[in-house]
Amino acid sequence: MGIVDQIKSARRASTASSDGGTMTASTSGEKAPEGNPDDTEVLDKEEGNLVMALISQLRIGMDLTKITLPTFVLEPRSMLERITDFTAHPELIFGAGNIEDPKQRFLHVTSLILAGWHIKPKGVKKPYNPVLGEFFRCTYRYDDGSEGYYVAEQVSHHPPISAFFYISPKNRVIITGELKPKSKFLGNSVATILEGQNRVRLLDRPEDGEYTITMPNMFARGILFGKMLLELGDISSVRCPRTNLSCDIEFKTKGWLSGGYNAVVGTVKGPNGTMGEITGHWDKSMEYKDKSGKKQILFDAATTRVTQKMAPAEDQQEPNESRRLWSNVTRAIKNSDMEAATAEKSKIEDVQREGVRKREASGERHRLRFFEPVGDIYMPNIGVDQLASHKPDEMERLVKEWMFGTSPASPPTSAQPAAGSTPVSPRTAAAPLPNNAELDTASINSDSSFKSASSAIPVHLTAPGPPVDGPKLAMPPPNAK
Repeated sequence: MGIVDQIKSARRASTASSDGGTMTASTSGEKAPEGNPDDTEVLDKEEGNLVMALISQLRIGMDLTKITLPTFVLEPRSMLERITDFTAHPELIFGAGNIEDPKQRFLHVTSLILAGWHIKPKGVKKPYNPVLGEFFRCTYRYDDGSEGYYVAEQVSHHPPISAFFYISPKNRVIITGELKPKSKFLGNSVATILEGQNRVRLLDRPEDGEYTITMPNMFARGILFGKMLLELGDISSVRCPRTNLSCDIEFKTKGWLSGGYNAVVGTVKGPNGTMGEITGHWDKSMEYKDKSGKKQILFDAATTRVTQKMAPAEDQQEPNESRRLWSNVTRAIKNSDMEAATAEKSKIEDVQREGVRKREASGERHRLRFFEPVGDIYMPNIGVDQLASHKPDEMERLVKEWMFGTSPASPPTSAQPAAGSTPVSPRTAAAPLPNNAELDTASINSDSSFKSASSAIPVHLTAPGPPVDGPKLAMPPPNAK
């Protein structure tokens, strides 16, 4: 049976994003997934017809990078902003550099990455695919008065690469990395391979070097028939070569006849072999048990607080800053006007294509603003190694000037540009965030409030998840010796 025939014979049609997930190729007898109601979605007849027209163009194994998907599957924020989900629980890592036990430092870093996956809208949605040169920046203000700063930039469009940088000078943490999603159509599913790497530095522990983390892959089921369902699968690895600690965390997908959803299991290894095991569910709670049987909670989504982020209001943003760039699409999605959303999305894509055409005709390379290629990775052009040598107050001043000020921060001249890109220092920045800005404290506790919180324009403060009171951390406190 052909793909289009399968769709026509299905009772319900569904769709998945090109940032979605993977499973096996479908057959007419495949059982529809069930799963948590918050993780599933059923499309109406009109949406199903659009999906049928889209999927009629696809072939098994096809790369979905250049496929334009219907706007009703879009999550109303850019992928550059979605990456901030992994800096939404900073209490898991703040002060980790003060811990004497290298295993506990390692577990704090591991928990930070595991904690980002529970933040998501209902059903199967994909964030906007960033266009080349698009960027997102924001500030975090923590309860103790310290701050964190985040910036991400789309440094390549084909293949898509998003580079990101987070720093909290007074909390002595730096995170750099890249996200390189690759998507394929597999029948009744879509696979997104999340290539790239997160690199974490604890500035109070330079002897640890960098902790490197890879992502699991994302799975979207039920795009031909049944309910759409999002799963994570495969291996996420955490490594600290200097301390010889590692953990391969398997994100388990549900089997045909047994098993459950959203389970994780991993083994922590050290210089002398296995030290303990991580188990739990990425959307609920996860724990670590050492070889003696002693347990400690790594993360509990039900009792945690999500740190809100502050971004410049739309009228303070530059034209290629994410929320301003996609604002018309976001408003249309929020108003359930899919026709207007599609038209506005097409305008952005047309500008992107025209820019490519002009650069090809002139031989000009795209110039990066905040990042520069260093071998196979991208690093902030502010100079992280030199930045880390400054005291916290000076680090904070330099970062603010680099991200929001008007004074150029000259990038190092030794790095070679990546294909199609040339590093350039940031030039005309928008005004810094006002200290007395009125804040929108909308939280995300349902699908409707998610759309409201992530779509309101202008907005200064948004939260990617419900800020519920409760214990933040059940591991040994970061200042433990």
